[in-house]
Amino acid sequence: MEQTTLNVQGMSCGHCVKAVEGSVGKLEGVESVTVSLENNQVDVKYDESKVTLDQIKEAIDDQGYDVV
Repeated sequence: MEQTTLNVQGMSCGHCVKAVEGSVGKLEGVESVTVSLENNQVDVKYDESKVTLDQIKEAIDDQGYDVV
C-alpha cells in the first residue's frame, strides 16, 4: 500500500468533501480517502498495482478541483 497527501485547491464545504471522497473512493485499489478542508489536503491510501497516482489526481480534477 502507498500513502500520499495531495494539496488540492478549490475545496470549501461539505459538498466538496463528499465529491472528492466519492470520486476517489470508488476507484479500484483505493483503500481510504480523507479530506482536510482546513489544510486543503487529501490523504489517500491506495494499492499502486491497481490504481496510479495520476488516476487519483484525474478523479479529483474531474470534480472541478485543482491538484497542486
